[in-house]
Amino acid sequence: MLKHIPNLLTISNLICGCIALYFTFHEQMVVTAYLIGLAALFDFMDGAAARILNVSSPMGKELDSLADLVSFGVVPGSVVFHLLESSSLSAYSFVALLIPALSAYRLAKFNVDESQSTHFIGLPTPANCLFFVSFPLILTFQKETGIAHLMGSPEVIILFTVLMSLAMISKITLFSLKFKSLKFVDNKLRFVFIATSVVLLAVLQFSAIPMIVLLYVLASMVFKPSLN
Repeated sequence: MLKHIPNLLTISNLICGCIALYFTFHEQMVVTAYLIGLAALFDFMDGAAARILNVSSPMGKELDSLADLVSFGVVPGSVVFHLLESSSLSAYSFVALLIPALSAYRLAKFNVDESQSTHFIGLPTPANCLFFVSFPLILTFQKETGIAHLMGSPEVIILFTVLMSLAMISKITLFSLKFKSLKFVDNKLRFVFIATSVVLLAVLQFSAIPMIVLLYVLASMVFKPSLN
């Protein structure tokens, strides 16, 4: 029975993604964002459970990618599509298809690349997804802030859609948040990044989410030599 726990968690991720997709078509983007947060939690838990129970399998890896494609590829694509569709640049709504298309490529590439155990090559799909699903939260709960005005601009949404989608299939090396030990000396970058993220979230709330994703990319590029 224990061997099925990781797959059940992965399927929970998928179910959250499917329900989140339903809410995008009913213009309830805040509910979508919360469901994707829950999907991300299940995505984290399935990998942790597989390692703890030592029940990793090729099928589990494939199932995980299929779930991630829906939750972290199709859903953010739908969010961006609807944001653009209701904007002054509605004619460019289909630019949002770059997100699921390149997410699929990123996930397929990850599955056949055995070198990405301690780091990632290209922006991970969950990070890309969290970047975009934070937009409705910012526009709803922090609509008077400068970042809300920026993120609400269709030109900015299109620009980030193209750049972040390309980042997923780029050759940029990014550090993983997986800890092999709790020694500070072995995880300095991870500890500093997590601490900084917590402070940003406490101060800026939802507005911190896209900043944290961009900080993740920037920190990886700057401190690349120290990755382990």
